[in-house]
Amino acid sequence: MNRLKVVRAGDAALLVEAADLATAHRLDAALRDDPLPDVVDIVPGERTVLVVADTGADLGRLAERLTRLRLPDDAAADTEPVEVPVTYDGADLDEVAELTGLSRGEVVRRHSAATYTVAYLGFSPGFGYLTGLDPALHVGRRESPRTAVPAGSVAIADRYAAVYPSRSPGGWRLLGRSELRLWDVARDPPSLLRPGMHVRFVPRESP
Repeated sequence: MNRLKVVRAGDAALLVEAADLATAHRLDAALRDDPLPDVVDIVPGERTVLVVADTGADLGRLAERLTRLRLPDDAAADTEPVEVPVTYDGADLDEVAELTGLSRGEVVRRHSAATYTVAYLGFSPGFGYLTGLDPALHVGRRESPRTAVPAGSVAIADRYAAVYPSRSPGGWRLLGRSELRLWDVARDPPSLLRPGMHVRFVPRESP
């Protein structure tokens, strides 16, 4: 039996609390690969998965099925990391270097050397919160957010890295830009990223 805590979330949903990020990803993968009856939507978080059911579904029976669900060993075991080509010329690159005490080149090297995991999607469609950022690059958000960050901006904030999938306000520190489309309504599914996927940033040119 899986070490999952299942609680009701309203009249037609269950919130599944996992022990860690990896378990939440494995549960999300299991539900998508082999959907359970009556489940109409799945919303993963960092250590939770919200399971939305049809109105009138037997939530007690669904909860029991969730705790007995067979989870894959690795949510991204059969997939190669998504490679994101990056031109490191971001507006905040120099400031990040100053805050961390590193050179521009070392910031780029550390950022592009890591393998990231998509913890969850949020903020805007296709926006993936990526864990795995080098601790030396853990810097806070800007004190004054920008009113418009261009689509494709590669950014960091606190312990996360991300790519802005669309033009939007934002307070993350910008390291560079990518032409890779993370959100495309004509694609199935529209989001290039999903929880549990691995991501690598590939420099297009030297800073």
